[in-house]
Amino acid sequence: MSLQNPPFKDLPDASPKPDKKSFVTSLMEAATLRTPSFKEDTYFVSHLKSSEKKALQDLKNKLAASEVSDSSMWGIPLLGGDDRADVILLKFLRARDFKVGDSLNMLLKCLDWRKEFGADDVVEEDLGFKELEGVVAYMQGFDKEGHPVCYNAYGVFRDKEMYERIFGDEEKLKKFLRWRVQVLERGIKLLHFKPGGVNSLIQVTDLKDMPKRELRAASNHILSLFQDNYPEMVARKIFVNVPWYFSMLYSMFSPFLTQRTKSKFVISKEGNAAETLYKFIRPEDIPVQYGGLNRPSDLQNGPPKPASEFTVKGGEKVNIQIEGIEGGATITWDMVVGGWDLEYSAEFVPSAQGSYSIAVEKARKIGASEEAIHNSFTAKEAGNLVLSVDNFASRKKKVAAYRYFVRKNSTNNV
Repeated sequence: MSLQNPPFKDLPDASPKPDKKSFVTSLMEAATLRTPSFKEDTYFVSHLKSSEKKALQDLKNKLAASEVSDSSMWGIPLLGGDDRADVILLKFLRARDFKVGDSLNMLLKCLDWRKEFGADDVVEEDLGFKELEGVVAYMQGFDKEGHPVCYNAYGVFRDKEMYERIFGDEEKLKKFLRWRVQVLERGIKLLHFKPGGVNSLIQVTDLKDMPKRELRAASNHILSLFQDNYPEMVARKIFVNVPWYFSMLYSMFSPFLTQRTKSKFVISKEGNAAETLYKFIRPEDIPVQYGGLNRPSDLQNGPPKPASEFTVKGGEKVNIQIEGIEGGATITWDMVVGGWDLEYSAEFVPSAQGSYSIAVEKARKIGASEEAIHNSFTAKEAGNLVLSVDNFASRKKKVAAYRYFVRKNSTNNV
């Protein structure tokens, strides 16, 4: 396989600059300073400062002297020397700046809430929200560092009938909140709770079409509940499709967020979801609606097949050549370009002299909102498949990904 670029590939990128910095622009600029190499705080006790080690021991002593000394969280006893418990206790300490009294108070309240709410059993419940699964809040894939990723999108609630059906009264709201906790608890089951392991989630929130006024009560409940009872469970919060009114939305959420939480924000304006997510998540793990290659149906066949990433600069045409296809073999491929809005084609070029090339997919313009291409072709003779993306009409660099599978004689995969 080779990647071929025509002479225009070195055209410089250019994108319009705003005349003045808005609130959203400032946040986005701050977000770009954080890189995919962002590291969580350590959970190795040996790496802690002496004051932090003391705080951890003090918290254990105070918990041992309390009425809930035999308590556990996520099946892990909080006392007894298990280093997994240290991970949990450090989360509460960090959420309260290592103030032992405040951390203990938060921990005890959380234990009471989990018991009253029945949080340990909620994962197995059928709460009747099948229509929301995979749409509103769902776990899907992992980031490049192994963190489970939770996606959130509330645009469906612009439909008044849907909104009334889910949030129409207090009882419905309580049931929705229980379902939202269920999604989070499923994600937490994927964590290691081990020093050096994966101990937190990545959260991606899609703000497109989100009815901010109608969802204010539900949003506030969710934020308050999660911040009080799931400290340091999110390593990074990525907001995609951020609209112009984000400043108002942010001011609505801000009172419920700690400064530590705000420092984890990554902001991506509308149309830039793929470019942002590719920094943190591999394309085969990103849902197709956000410029990735991951479809829910793919998950039934085990872990997603790896993809190769590439970029298409403004004014550039990129040809991906998949070589060595034998006669009779079937090649299947997936391709996506973040925010498409460019021309795509696929051609099979036989190896034998005198054979004619075949237009597998004729050149066509693909719109910005279209999802990944999935296609296949059975070659009657040996040759190469050439996938082309033409970005001549744009000055903006775009992220892209592809993968392919070759099946020989309908039996073997390569």
